Amino acid sequence: MNGLPPDDLSPEGAPPRDVAPAPGARTLRDVAQAAGVSIGTASKALNASGRLSAETRAKVLEVAKSLDYRPNDLAQSLHRARSMTVGILSTDSFGRFTFPIVEALERRLFDDGIAIFMCNATDDPARERRHLEQLLGKRVDGLVVTARRADKRAPIEPVARGLPVVYAFSYIDDPDALCLLPDDEGGARLAISHLARLGRKRIAHITGPRHFEAVRLREAGWRAALSEAGLAARDSDCLSGRWSEAWGREAVAELFKRSRDLPDALFCGNDQIARGAVDALKDIGRSIPEDVAIVGFDNWNVMADATRPPLTSVDMNLGALGAEAGAALLDMISGRRLAGLRRLPCSLVVRASCGAHAHAGA
Repeated sequence: MNGLPPDDLSPEGAPPRDVAPAPGARTLRDVAQAAGVSIGTASKALNASGRLSAETRAKVLEVAKSLDYRPNDLAQSLHRARSMTVGILSTDSFGRFTFPIVEALERRLFDDGIAIFMCNATDDPARERRHLEQLLGKRVDGLVVTARRADKRAPIEPVARGLPVVYAFSYIDDPDALCLLPDDEGGARLAISHLARLGRKRIAHITGPRHFEAVRLREAGWRAALSEAGLAARDSDCLSGRWSEAWGREAVAELFKRSRDLPDALFCGNDQIARGAVDALKDIGRSIPEDVAIVGFDNWNVMADATRPPLTSVDMNLGALGAEAGAALLDMISGRRLAGLRRLPCSLVVRASCGAHAHAGA
């Protein structure tokens, strides 16, 4: 055996016999031979396991690097009974909300050597089932289910029964499932409290369709924060419509056709609505933020930074949500049971549209 002692072949160093290395690829045996150690010792050094001297471990790692050795992922996954992959099911074809989550999730899993497969179902149940079957066929170690909106959806069970599943920016009505969502109500409270501290007294709310749970939660936050500030939450100051700039312009026209009790601040349900409201206010000769302060929601940089003045907006911290999903999934893969609905805090990114300096943000 090329001078290597057979009695030091530990299970860690013995790849399954039916998994051959790629033609021309360096093998664990090559590393061991070049370093002058057994295959078992080389395996322990490369896997940071076992009891080895620092000198031996460092020597093996240096040799492996010089040989451009790459572990046989298939062999390792068969040995561990894990594929070191995770599947992502999404309905967000545009990617506005999914991509920040997936980017942070991938960064978190990468540190543990786990790769991701992402599938887009676009609200098509048949397509989702097919993607799910394909992911299960790849023997993924877990699933993350996400969406373009944080509304309730049907569970993917029982197809994936027994597989760790995390719902991120998506949730199901099941106390045994783990669902991670942004705190929409808390984000709205941040916005209104900030405007109230700046001295605004009549804060209107222009929002999206009320069948979205996020709309109802943000309205609840608007009402609660106004009450806490000693301000009135008038029904006539809360207008619901489309998620669009056009609706923002229409809502401003409705609010400012009054002869009295005009708003001195607008809290908008998303940044598109806020952008339309800014344009409409300029059209009727209102200055921002001197006459009317404006806060949006989502902190969509391409929208918020391009608004004039730049738009103060609530950030749902989707990156933090993705990282939390990754950490939770790793715990579940390792055998820990996690369940419940968790709402992660939002933050307020302060720009010029509210009349405060950036350092004054909540």
